[in-house]
Amino acid sequence: MSSFQNLTSSSIIFLLTGVPGLEAFHAWISIPFCFLYATALSGNSLILFIIITQPSLHEPMYYFLSMLSTTDLGLSISTVVTMLGIFWFNAREISFNACLSQMFFIQLFTVMESSVLLAMAFDRFVAISNPLRYASILTDLKIALIVVAVMTRGALIQAPLVVLLKRLSFCGSHELRHSYCFHPDMIKLSCTDTGVNSAVGLTALISTAGVDSIFIVLSYVLIIRTVLSIASPDERKKALSTCVSHIGAVAVFYIPLISLSFVHRFGKGAPPYVHTLIANAYLLIPPVMNPIIYSVKTKQIRKAILKVLHSNIMKN
Repeated sequence: MSSFQNLTSSSIIFLLTGVPGLEAFHAWISIPFCFLYATALSGNSLILFIIITQPSLHEPMYYFLSMLSTTDLGLSISTVVTMLGIFWFNAREISFNACLSQMFFIQLFTVMESSVLLAMAFDRFVAISNPLRYASILTDLKIALIVVAVMTRGALIQAPLVVLLKRLSFCGSHELRHSYCFHPDMIKLSCTDTGVNSAVGLTALISTAGVDSIFIVLSYVLIIRTVLSIASPDERKKALSTCVSHIGAVAVFYIPLISLSFVHRFGKGAPPYVHTLIANAYLLIPPVMNPIIYSVKTKQIRKAILKVLHSNIMKN
């Protein structure tokens, strides 16, 4: 029993995994990953800069968009070091405490992103169903409270996962199946009972992404009902067009998340590279695609970006 306890100390080392079977090509594989990370970091930073510096975008919808970009930046920064470290330097080792920290922040930002998407759905519902009271309902104070609630919710849900992992013993293989620390992946390496960990992890997933997705769908049911009550077809089209970007953001977040959950629970016979590709897509697709979706589909964001780029060109 004492040897088990020693293996749960801060001296334990986990081994991260790149793309199984393609280790010789990691340097080449790193090229598209570098491009995706550069796109995610620059795109979300640009969105944040535009919203902060353009007074015309100081509205609830864009405050929520800035929150979405912040969580996407957090997801990208939480994984870029370990992922590229494996591809460039074969730096697979990560300490137990560092792994716990990375897992906590990855899942914290995942929960926060789910919460922000729900807040954005509520924002679109208020804007369409009650446009005259939109500004009075979503005041700066209420938005600040939503931000605090989103952060607090994420931290409170993830803290028990970290505490329970600290109590586990790892006396067998320490090789993880991904290039970052993921809760289901970590508990599979334990040689002690992980029933409580699995139950708490599943409960956390259902109570966050599961509940949020239900309320997002409910919001859009109410939005569609409101839109259908509008007499003019042009006004219907205009109302729904304001939701296109948000629907895209919901899709690029939930599809990889659901795919990863299914692969972990039901894809034991799938080739290792399938797990790797879906796991990396889960973290990279939302941060990469969200700035593109909002830049292309949101007229105000597109105009603000062009305005900033034009002013920079004129200065030079």
